[in-house]
Parts: sequence; C-alpha cells; structure tokens
Amino acid sequence: MSDAHNEHESAIKTPKQLVAAVIGFFAVTIIGIILLVQFVTSTKLTGAGSNSQAPEEVASRIAPVADTGYTLKDANAPKVLQTGEAIYTSTCAACHGAGVAGAPKFGDAGAWGARIAQGYDTVVQHALGGLRAMPAKGGNPDLDDVEVARAVVYMANSSGGKFKEPAVPAAPTAPAAEPQK
Repeated sequence: MSDAHNEHESAIKTPKQLVAAVIGFFAVTIIGIILLVQFVTSTKLTGAGSNSQAPEEVASRIAPVADTGYTLKDANAPKVLQTGEAIYTSTCAACHGAGVAGAPKFGDAGAWGARIAQGYDTVVQHALGGLRAMPAKGGNPDLDDVEVARAVVYMANSSGGKFKEPAVPAAPTAPAAEPQK
C-alpha cells in the first residue's frame, strides 16, 4: 500500500495545529453569534411603508371584537314594530322569494289565490303557527304577532289580496304610583 492515502491519518499532526484548530473554531463561532445578534437588533422590522406600530393602529387591533359592528338594544325599551315590507325582506324573502319547499312566491297571484280565499285570519294563523315546511313566524321567534300579520298582508296584497293592514294594539298603561304615607 502507498503512504499517500492512509485512512487513519488526520489533517492535524501536531499539538500546535490542534490548539490552533480549536481556537479557530471558537473564534468563528463567536464571530457568527456576534454578527447574528447585530443583525437581529440593528434593524426595526415594522413592515415597510406601514404604520402598523402607531398607537391608534395598535389600539384598533386589541379593541374588543364586541365593540365593532354591534348595536346594543335596551331590553326594557318599547319594541319598535317593523313594516310588512321590512319583515318580508329580512325573514320571508328567503323562502317566498324563490318558492322554496312549496312556499307561494311573492307576487304570484295564482299561488296566493287559494290562500287569500281562506281569509285573513286563517292565513295569519298559518304564518304565526307554521304550516307544512314553514316554521312558526317564518323561523324568527323575535317577531311580534303584528309584524307577522303585516308581512302576510304585504305579501297577500302584492298578489291580488285586499287585506287591511293590522292595527297595532295599544300599549298597556302602567297605573300611577300612589304617594307613600
């Protein structure tokens, strides 16, 4: 075998070379750490061209979600009744606009004719209590009976009916408090 290629020989042959290699390894490692720390701490990474760290931007990001887009209603305040058209648009149009599950389409006199012939009270009772695939109050339990009746009148009258708009019941008056004796 030749002496030029011996697998068990190292590039370091003297103790001086070993000390130099160890010191060089530590020097390269320390310089690398110093450069990495300097790179991380010297530049401010806030996003190029944005003001994402401005106080008002930070405040908008940490604001409670419930503060945006919601309106609080006073549960003790008197209810403001909506019009028949508003109720139709928000609740009834989902099914009556397209005739879903056999619902008579809005403005279809042929489909509404048999229902209108049953009379106002019957049609309103079906709307309040539900009929076949239609849930009670069109699936919106928050609706007042008068609002449902208004929606029924709106839909029926647009299809040839002559129903009268329901009267709003008078709000009960609270008895006057007697003075303490």
